Amino acid sequence: MQKEQRPAVADWFTADDGVVRLQGTRCNDCGTPYFPKNTLACRNPQCSGKKDGSELAEYLFSTRGRIWSYADARYKPPPPYVSPDPFVPYVVAAVELEVEQMVVLGQVVRGLTVDDLAVGMAVELTAGVLYEDDEAEHTVWMWRPVND
Repeated sequence: MQKEQRPAVADWFTADDGVVRLQGTRCNDCGTPYFPKNTLACRNPQCSGKKDGSELAEYLFSTRGRIWSYADARYKPPPPYVSPDPFVPYVVAAVELEVEQMVVLGQVVRGLTVDDLAVGMAVELTAGVLYEDDEAEHTVWMWRPVND
């Protein structure tokens, strides 16, 4: 029997419509995007908005980008990070999002190594399992290479 899938971190990404997208906020006045969500106020010093939080709206980020940097993660991150036991090394990539031009960090899909990646490579979001317990598979967003 397949386990239930649950986001490892609530409200950081969604796949409700079948497309994995990062969830954040965006300033209605100046357009500054925030990931993860910013609910306090727009932090852009050049923004002319109210800066009381009412200028921020829910926002779904673009699904594609290009690798800005990448590295092997060969040590088990300390708590509160949860990882499989035994720990399995993985690859992380910093990706500049196609539309927002901001860099977001995430794991690369399992099975790829740093030898499979290159700076500037096109990638898109997908979901993957971060860890599992008796009740569920806990998912996160991951990057996977795509053709331009």
